[in-house]
Amino acid sequence: MKGFGGNMNQLMKQAQKMQEQVAKAQEELAEEEVKGTAAGSLVEVTMTGKKQVTKVNIKKEAVDPEDVEMLEDLIIVAFNDANKKVDELSEEKMGSAGVPAGGLPF
Repeated sequence: MKGFGGNMNQLMKQAQKMQEQVAKAQEELAEEEVKGTAAGSLVEVTMTGKKQVTKVNIKKEAVDPEDVEMLEDLIIVAFNDANKKVDELSEEKMGSAGVPAGGLPF
């Protein structure tokens, strides 16, 4: 039983260390910003690492009053691009904190 207790203490220390690394990675992620773009940057969406949109930039050339649907589609593409970049950044940050892709196994 004595050996088991030592292993358990070691596991608890490792879990605590991983928890601290994850918290640090989450803080860093929250401070990051990414830009998603569409149509050669005619539309840009800036998003935080917590997936909050902070800015939308639409160049004049993207605005056609006769084709509002195209602009709507460009905004969606830029948003989805930013969202994908946040996911990639999150995976990178969490991976560096020792969290396997897909999250923790428990």
